[in-house]
Amino acid sequence: MNSSAKAASWGRFRAPLKPTAHKLDDVDLLIVAVLTGIVGLGLGIAGILAFRFSERSRDAADLHSEDDLPEGIAEVLAVLPSAAIVLDAGDDVVKASPAAYTFGLVRGHSLASPEMLRMVGRVRSRGLIEEIELEQKREQTDSILRFLHARVAPLGTAFVLVLCDDQTESKRVDSIRRDFVANVSHELKTPIGAMSLLAEAVTDFSDDPQAVERFGGRMQRESKRLTQLVQEIIDLSRVQDHTAPSATEKISAAEVVDDAADRARTRAESKNIHIEVSPPGTMLIEGNYELLVNAVRNLIDNAINYSPDGTRIGVGVDLVDERVEISVADQGIGLSTQDTERVFERFYRVDPARSRITGGTGLGLSIVKHIIATHGGQVKVWSRLGKGSTFTIVLPLAGNVSDDEASSSAPDGVLLEHSARADADEAEVEVETDAEGAAADGAVANDGTEHDPDDDKGVSTGENENETTQVLKTGSEQRKLTT
Repeated sequence: MNSSAKAASWGRFRAPLKPTAHKLDDVDLLIVAVLTGIVGLGLGIAGILAFRFSERSRDAADLHSEDDLPEGIAEVLAVLPSAAIVLDAGDDVVKASPAAYTFGLVRGHSLASPEMLRMVGRVRSRGLIEEIELEQKREQTDSILRFLHARVAPLGTAFVLVLCDDQTESKRVDSIRRDFVANVSHELKTPIGAMSLLAEAVTDFSDDPQAVERFGGRMQRESKRLTQLVQEIIDLSRVQDHTAPSATEKISAAEVVDDAADRARTRAESKNIHIEVSPPGTMLIEGNYELLVNAVRNLIDNAINYSPDGTRIGVGVDLVDERVEISVADQGIGLSTQDTERVFERFYRVDPARSRITGGTGLGLSIVKHIIATHGGQVKVWSRLGKGSTFTIVLPLAGNVSDDEASSSAPDGVLLEHSARADADEAEVEVETDAEGAAADGAVANDGTEHDPDDDKGVSTGENENETTQVLKTGSEQRKLTT
């Protein structure tokens, strides 16, 4: 075949091959993409299988290690109140109680605390039991979440046992106890020191009858203050465990309020303060009569101590949602938000200078809170700086009431009325303490004897001194006391 024939023949075969070659290139790319996906999928599956195989192998090793624990250890750990962790020779967690995970002590198969791991190493090398105090902190705020006490000890020849106890609550109680002892010591030291100085003064001025009389009167006041403090500490110790009173009966709320007001009238009259009692119906509450009277008396005394001369104190009883509310409202200096949150703490004083004048111990409101808590009730506080405060005792209703008892009538000069519309312009502060003691343990009032707690009360700043309106907030309503 000549060259021209060969060229023609080659041309006939070559022309149709061009698109075929192009199609093969697309197919090749498609095949490569598919193969790549298959390979990637295969690698992923292989990785998952390898991971699961590793986990199963690890679990199998753990089960094997747990079986190697000394006999009876698993049963003992199950009943221990402490968080328990058992580590093998490689410091891997063989067994851990649910509490250990709750405390965040175990992460995966290892201890989460590097400090605890170092202690485990020391125990292995020395063979001695070690203890340590740990502080767990919140990640975001770096504040302390809980206090832990850990003990690490050898367990056989190959294992180490870690036991952890949550000491957070005991630390809190210890702190409260230390503060209480320090406060009591300070409160006792003050009148005792004053009496010692006054006794020396009486000795030095024994030939001056007027000086002896003056110093003797001051000694009597300091003695009364000391007696009051000791009595309030005793009263507080009796009621702060929140156990129900042993002797209870159905009591008229009106009798409790009237008796408490009568006991406080002498002190009120010495400051020209008038106590207005809203006459309630025959609502009944159940509890210990003397304890409840002391609680209301403390609130009234508190209002007297922190109200200016010539003002009025309103005491009212209402039935709200099948619960009896006993409110004591004053025209005192009021409470700031910070003071309101702490007003029930023991020995807390809003105005220490006023407390020194009145002789308050700072235990009265703490006693009120605990007395009411033991009766299944709560204490609410409403206050505004410069306007006054209202303390409200809320107790369960123990008896049926007539229709006209749901709204108490008011005596001359005192108006108790309810309004569903809140005054948006008033900056109100309200704190509640429930039967668990939600607000702190503290004080600003007093109980049976003459005392002067340290609560915030104050002078009204209204332009018309003859008429002052105070808004009292009870639940979703507001109660206005006009004097």
